[in-house]
Amino acid sequence: MNIDYSICNAIKHTAGNVDNSLIIYDVGCQWNLNFGQCVANCPGLALPDNTKIVAAVGKFHLSAHKLACFAGYSLNFIQGAGQVDGEILETLWAPFNKISPTAHSMSQAHCQEILDDHMHNSNWRKLVRIGKCLYLE
Repeated sequence: MNIDYSICNAIKHTAGNVDNSLIIYDVGCQWNLNFGQCVANCPGLALPDNTKIVAAVGKFHLSAHKLACFAGYSLNFIQGAGQVDGEILETLWAPFNKISPTAHSMSQAHCQEILDDHMHNSNWRKLVRIGKCLYLE
């Protein structure tokens, strides 16, 4: 239910003139089976009219799924998906493993502040370094 609520609100918030949404989810093949029914049966869930949702599974997680999932949920075969791996959150969280033992013993507020600080630092470093990728001689 939480993921359904999050997806519905994200689509409503960003929909505008966009009719198609690509949802990349570790278990998108299972989630997609009952999503439409959940939205129809729950008064707290709603999608804009003419919204088409295409579910996919990230490339790393897809290898652990059944072979039948590959053709239907691989980002390699979804038109318009481009060349993405769908695993960006996992790569963002990996550096937090270094600070997790320290953060574990902190208060809730202090832990949140430290995690926010590290994420802001990560975003700042990406922003500063992107110039090297974009600069061509």
